[in-house]
Amino acid sequence: MSVFESLNETSNKAVDVGEQLYKKTQEYYKLKVFQQLALTTGMLFKMAIMCSLAFLGLLFFLVGGTLYLSDVFGSLILACIVVGGILLVATVIIYFLRKRIDNYVVRKLSIKFFD
Repeated sequence: MSVFESLNETSNKAVDVGEQLYKKTQEYYKLKVFQQLALTTGMLFKMAIMCSLAFLGLLFFLVGGTLYLSDVFGSLILACIVVGGILLVATVIIYFLRKRIDNYVVRKLSIKFFD
């Protein structure tokens, strides 16, 4: 009977070790998910703030540039057309560079995510 008792005791220890491993793994993944959520949320807030300020700066720059060009050209309509054309050209350039931008974003995020 001592062989069966020894087997029973060993299997009970193995079950205890397995339960501890499961609990520690569960805690690790909870912490890892929290870390990723915190990084993502922080990054989104920073991006929202920076993009808002950049948009406001671009808006003021465009209005000021349009007013300056209207003085240079002598026509507000012509200045608006020139500024609109510049924005359209910038949009087309960004459209053609979209794959590079996606690759850059994925590369930067993978460093944070898989670290």
